[in-house]
Amino acid sequence: MWTLEKGKEHARAPYAATEALSKGRRFPEKDHPFRTLWQRDRDRIVHSQSFRRLEYKTQVFVTGFCDHFRTRMTHTIEVAGISRTVARTLGLNEDLTESIALGHDIGHPPFGHCGERELNKLLSAHGGFDHNLQALRVVDVLEEKYPGHEGLNLSWEVRAGLMKHRTADSCLDGIPLSPQLMLEAQVADLADDLTYYAHDLDDGILAGLITPDDLEGMYIMDLLQKYWRDHGVRLAPNSPKYVPFLIRSLIDMMVADLIMTSHERIQGSGVASPVAATELDQPLIRFSPAMQEACEELKRFLFQRVYWSDAVLEDNNRAVAWMSELFVFFLEHPEHLGSKSQRRIERDGLHRAVGDYIAMMTDRYAIEQYFLLVRGETVPGLNHGHLG
Repeated sequence: MWTLEKGKEHARAPYAATEALSKGRRFPEKDHPFRTLWQRDRDRIVHSQSFRRLEYKTQVFVTGFCDHFRTRMTHTIEVAGISRTVARTLGLNEDLTESIALGHDIGHPPFGHCGERELNKLLSAHGGFDHNLQALRVVDVLEEKYPGHEGLNLSWEVRAGLMKHRTADSCLDGIPLSPQLMLEAQVADLADDLTYYAHDLDDGILAGLITPDDLEGMYIMDLLQKYWRDHGVRLAPNSPKYVPFLIRSLIDMMVADLIMTSHERIQGSGVASPVAATELDQPLIRFSPAMQEACEELKRFLFQRVYWSDAVLEDNNRAVAWMSELFVFFLEHPEHLGSKSQRRIERDGLHRAVGDYIAMMTDRYAIEQYFLLVRGETVPGLNHGHLG
């Protein structure tokens, strides 16, 4: 009988992930009649509360200051779209790639990377905090949607992709992790990088922290000039559409470079199975050396001019200071935690329960709770429900 999986198989490369080779779920389930394994994983992530909260979590700028700045939600959607394009072109499994991309930031706390660093410091004596490992904890433990088990019961492959960082002795469910991520996870990882290179640049320009002129003399602009010449396109810098043209061109160029370089590396490696691709010394999904150099320079520029700018740091530092005070408050008054978090104290310890509770918060809910619980004040317009 024809199946969805077999119907798509002809379009995939031999090194693409397949359901037949999946290590399955922690809790066995019957197959779905209309959706594949990884389509179900994608849907479970998208329908989760943790995914919905990404709409009000910081990407670079604390949410609420401008409706046009990107949030973790919009960033995630952009990463997923680029991931599917790259996966499709390389003959990889699009559903697995998209699932990993959609879940890659689901463990992020409020207030972006500043919030993550602060939580890691607050939990330093209790295992620390890493948003990749927290993503795994979210889908394995913290999401509660099914009566027979905790978590979303995602496939082993999606969960391994969410872990991202690994050591020589890393395991998942007692199964050793290979030196490299599956190709689909490698695609999601690089799509994440190129997306924030381009879109954080866009937001930095929108915020008035930088201008397109600041990019002159950078290697990325040399590559863009060549890209424009090769494609016969050009737009005057004084055009009102120049910035979107610049950002769109940057994304197109980086995606094309990633696809072509990765294809050459895959063909040159001779890998003929998804497992073989994970046993290599180096990942196969890569930018060209020239593009990698340009991206690293652009990343340094973004840190200096955007991420570490006075305007961004002032907002983020104030917000994480509030988060730190809120953390201490919950340690001293655990009765104010959500009911689900209170139930986890005995199993996971107070510090981890508090860390999980705060990590689930959106920016605005964390701010509301700080003012309400720590300062005894209310913030007009910030009453947005409660967490478990």
